[in-house]
Amino acid sequence: MREQFGTGTSQRERDHARDYEYLVLTLAKGESVKEARRALAEHAEYGKWDLVRTRLYIGGGRKYWLRRKVLRVEATV
Repeated sequence: MREQFGTGTSQRERDHARDYEYLVLTLAKGESVKEARRALAEHAEYGKWDLVRTRLYIGGGRKYWLRRKVLRVEATV
C-alpha cells in the first residue's frame, strides 16, 4: 500500500480547495482489502481524515482519497 500526501492548492473557481490537505492511498491488485480497511479506519480515527472518493480499477487496483481540514493558526501578538 502506498500513501501520497498532497495539498489542495490547485486553482479552482471556488477557494474551498485551499482549506484541505489530501492523502491518497493506493492498493495494488494482490494486496489485502482488509489491510486497506484497517489503514483507512486508523487514518480516520487518529488523523481526523475523511474519505472523499474510492475508485476501483479494471485491473483490480484501488485508490482511496482522504482529506482533512487545514487548521491555520494566526499570531495573536
